[in-house]
Amino acid sequence: MARTRVRIASLVALSTALLLTAGCGGEGDSDTSAGAGAGGAKDKPVVVVTTTWEGAFAKAAGAEDVKVIVPQSVHHAPDYDPKPSDLAAVAGADFVLYAPFEPYAEKIKEAAGSKAELVEVNLDNDVDKVGAEVARLGKLFGTEDAAAEWKTTFAGEYAKLTADVKAAWPAGKSPDVVTQVFTAWSAKLAGANVVGTYGPEPVTPAQLADLSKKKPALVLDNAHMSTGAVLPDSGAKQVKIVNYPGDDLDLLPVYRNAATELKKAMGAS
Repeated sequence: MARTRVRIASLVALSTALLLTAGCGGEGDSDTSAGAGAGGAKDKPVVVVTTTWEGAFAKAAGAEDVKVIVPQSVHHAPDYDPKPSDLAAVAGADFVLYAPFEPYAEKIKEAAGSKAELVEVNLDNDVDKVGAEVARLGKLFGTEDAAAEWKTTFAGEYAKLTADVKAAWPAGKSPDVVTQVFTAWSAKLAGANVVGTYGPEPVTPAQLADLSKKKPALVLDNAHMSTGAVLPDSGAKQVKIVNYPGDDLDLLPVYRNAATELKKAMGAS
């Protein structure tokens, strides 16, 4: 606890120094990217996001100036320890996007003294929820047209992918699956029959016994929060589903990769 107080105090002190430096307006300051929130010339928002997942939502909604705090290499984002450079990024933002399970997001904003609007994002790759969040963010950013255009492209791509996965159903029958709670969207993509869910906590022996009785063909596991093999002796194939987009902040490859893995698990080439 003491160590945490020291770290936060250090961050606050550093952020104060950053703000004082910015207020001096030295001759060497040529970066105008933070001007949008203070009546600057830019009409596109400066958006800081905690992870590539929020970043992909922001980009889909039409944001072009997007800064990601947590590197994609960090396997479990909530464990990330913010750096001083993160504070500098937040200090120049119009919007800071975060998820409820990322408790450091508000601390970053407060420590940086940012005037940015803190926006909680519903991080769920369910097709309907994605569409709703992208539309909401587009309205917030003032980029509704770009958000609507992305949603049209996304809808077409999603329809093709789900049709492709359904064509790979064994014997033309929807497979029974067990899914981790945060990867249920991939079961929907596959048109699969969800017979049970688990997580995010480790699976208990009682849960394992219950899930085993369902005799699923597939277990859809969360690659970012895996608790290890689930139902390893049941004959069910475990499929790792990735939720987070890459550094390009493109959400579509997440669905393409899930479709590929699902087809592979169902025996399609």
